[in-house]
Amino acid sequence: MPAILYALGDPARLRIVEQLAAASEAISCGELSVVKEVPKSTGSHHFKVLREAGLIRMVPHGRRVLVSLRREDLDARFPGLLAVILQAHHRQ
Repeated sequence: MPAILYALGDPARLRIVEQLAAASEAISCGELSVVKEVPKSTGSHHFKVLREAGLIRMVPHGRRVLVSLRREDLDARFPGLLAVILQAHHRQ
């Protein structure tokens, strides 16, 4: 739980998770607006933190890397946590 809260404590990472939650399927790293706004090394760091916290899954697909939210895994471990965090973020 602390790793998840730490990962979501950064506004850029929270925006990445928000975009992934809105997507119906896995999307390419480069398609996320946050990644386009920061240096490549910063984007890589954000993905690493999210991946190590268990929030996202990254799968190589040819020359691209597809990213998806591990919603089912998160809901199994912490029911409703992601929904509450995203709802609170939308209200701000």
